[in-house]
Amino acid sequence: MTPAVNLLNKLNIAHQVHEYSHDAQHESYGLEAAEKLNLPPAKVFKTLVVKLDSGQLAVAILPVNQMLSMKAMAKALSAKKAVMADKIDVQRSTGYVLGGVSPLAQKKRLPTVIDETSQEFTTIFVSGGKRGLEIEIAAQALAKISAATFAPLSA
Repeated sequence: MTPAVNLLNKLNIAHQVHEYSHDAQHESYGLEAAEKLNLPPAKVFKTLVVKLDSGQLAVAILPVNQMLSMKAMAKALSAKKAVMADKIDVQRSTGYVLGGVSPLAQKKRLPTVIDETSQEFTTIFVSGGKRGLEIEIAAQALAKISAATFAPLSA
């Protein structure tokens, strides 16, 4: 299994693993997960890594059918500005490949913000650490494990 799944098992955190056959031709990893698992896109969350004006990387977790507001992300972390992080920096800091970046068990612990809409659901789905693997988990449990805060993040 992936480091994310192994961490949840080790900590004995309630979760469920969902696998599907990944299509390399699909335009959106997150929307593909929602389609293949027959889930509303608002319940499937993507993990994005941004770079703050301080140079610090940070993680944004938001629904796959939403766009990240860089202004909202910067505000949530008391920064002036945020931009998408370079993909090499993302892979180096998280240990995961793009399209399979899990918010759990990253190589470096980064400041993390989860979109507040996650709290509307009993559970949400996040990447399990590889393409075609999703973890179903309570948003509060995800926040606790990743030391995340909740804030509005969608544009």
